[in-house]
Amino acid sequence: MKSVKTLASACLALLIAVLATPAFAQTAPDIEGSWHGAISLPTGDVTLVLRVEQDEDGALSATLENFDQSPGRLTPVSDLEATPDRLSFRVADAGATYEGDWDETTRRWKGALTQGAALPLEFERGAPPPRPVVAGLDGVWEGVVEINGAELRQVLRVRTLEQGTFAAYDSPDQLVHGAPLTDLARDGDRVSFAAFRGLSTFTGTLSDDGDRLTGVWVTSGQPDVMMTFDRRAPGSDARARNRPQEPRPPFPYRTEEVTFDNPRAPGVRLAGTLTLPDGEGPFPAAILLTGSGPQDRDESLMGHKPFAVLADHLTRRGIAVLRYDDRGVGQSTGVYSEATSPDHASDANAAFAWLSGRPEIRADAIGFIGHSEGGVTAPVAMIDNPQVAFFVGLAPPGTDLIQLLLAQRRLVSAQMGVSEEDLNRSEPVVEAMFRAVAGTETPEAAYAAAMAVLTPEAKIALGLPPEMDTAGIVRNLAAPWLHYLLRYDPAENLARIDVPVLVVIGSLDRQVPPAENLAAIREALRNNPDVTLVEAPGLNHLFQTARTGGMGEYSTIEETFSPTVLALVSDWINERFSGR
Repeated sequence: MKSVKTLASACLALLIAVLATPAFAQTAPDIEGSWHGAISLPTGDVTLVLRVEQDEDGALSATLENFDQSPGRLTPVSDLEATPDRLSFRVADAGATYEGDWDETTRRWKGALTQGAALPLEFERGAPPPRPVVAGLDGVWEGVVEINGAELRQVLRVRTLEQGTFAAYDSPDQLVHGAPLTDLARDGDRVSFAAFRGLSTFTGTLSDDGDRLTGVWVTSGQPDVMMTFDRRAPGSDARARNRPQEPRPPFPYRTEEVTFDNPRAPGVRLAGTLTLPDGEGPFPAAILLTGSGPQDRDESLMGHKPFAVLADHLTRRGIAVLRYDDRGVGQSTGVYSEATSPDHASDANAAFAWLSGRPEIRADAIGFIGHSEGGVTAPVAMIDNPQVAFFVGLAPPGTDLIQLLLAQRRLVSAQMGVSEEDLNRSEPVVEAMFRAVAGTETPEAAYAAAMAVLTPEAKIALGLPPEMDTAGIVRNLAAPWLHYLLRYDPAENLARIDVPVLVVIGSLDRQVPPAENLAAIREALRNNPDVTLVEAPGLNHLFQTARTGGMGEYSTIEETFSPTVLALVSDWINERFSGR
């Protein structure tokens, strides 16, 4: 997110500095070596380590390590550029970019890591300091706690490496993964730690065999919770789960790795995969549009690859499929964090233009399939592209986005153990923040408006300490993509669609509740003669067969995509476009 600053004061400060400072060159040292810095997340500070190497020809390469959450795991960095006063790089796997300037006074690179929102990050020379060693706790500890009728899984992960002992906390049902634990200590059989910037603490006692930890979890403003963790047997921490639907070669169709430019967005080259049915064609085709956040072409999340499964199914049934990495993700260029729904829509139309020029494709039978926020992208794209032949919405929003997010928050929070009382107390503040953001014209104004809502009393209503710095939370809320969505009402664009439409929402979807969204979509499309709306029984937001629909279930379910919905989509397309 870009910020607006007063140019006059900046220029005056620069003039004073030039007049008052001796003319010494103030350039950064050789970039080669290790650099570290911390980003501030709601769950705590996370240290990142950048390691830069230079080969004999002077070419630079680098890796980035998440020192607190994934110590020892080195992620490749691309597009690394280092000048005497500027450092930038890209982490394609995470859809993140970094840009920083050299500050001679502090001898640091000062800038921001951008991944959906801009997170201030300063790199200083050297590796981070080692952590204390806490003996006897290594392993994965698991437990279950019941809060307001919801059973919530709790996981501690403790590892001792050369740099010390690292501990992280997961609560899968509350969508907490890798929250760094601080102040981990052991005194005999007494163990303690803190989480969420000290807002929560745990103190417990180890069993005689050292494999059970029983104690009390204390959170500010909440009742104390008794908790027992059991250490998982060595070798049983199998994170890789069975994904029987994930496509594996050899395939009975053709696969091409492709790239295409977006002429309306200089510097944006999108990379993807085109799958073509066996035979000469021409074939009807679908372009897959991902949901919220930086997504790769497979829409990989929670250990699943829904778009890989969907593309495989459709192609086996005679429908060509183009899926691509979001801008700034994977092999696609551009900056994801600066993009809004119209930008994603222009990428979708660039994909359409490229695909329509392929001789194997029927130019009059190309449509969009959008999942979740992709169900916003498609109708926005179709405003400027009357050639789109169909639209399949998989859990697309139908209500205005403020109404959707409030309903989503209530449903998801209830499954996470948040009480009705707490929800009722906090919801007016959340809605006020949403409406404050929606009432502004720019992300910068949105940030200021949302910060004005967060008075000390409002923070208390949200269950936060009144003195807590909430700037990081508000930056995410005022990010360009969310600022756009909070001002967006799907009805107007949906009403303009006059081509065949299929909409499917799972009955257990907690992110796009089916009843109100299907009703809103039905009303918006009332003048379209070819509309099919389906509430799919027993399916969640990812179209998995689910028990509760809770987001914490996503990774534990083996099924990636309901075969019933896969067949529904392919049959619906083929009924309208196959054999013309």
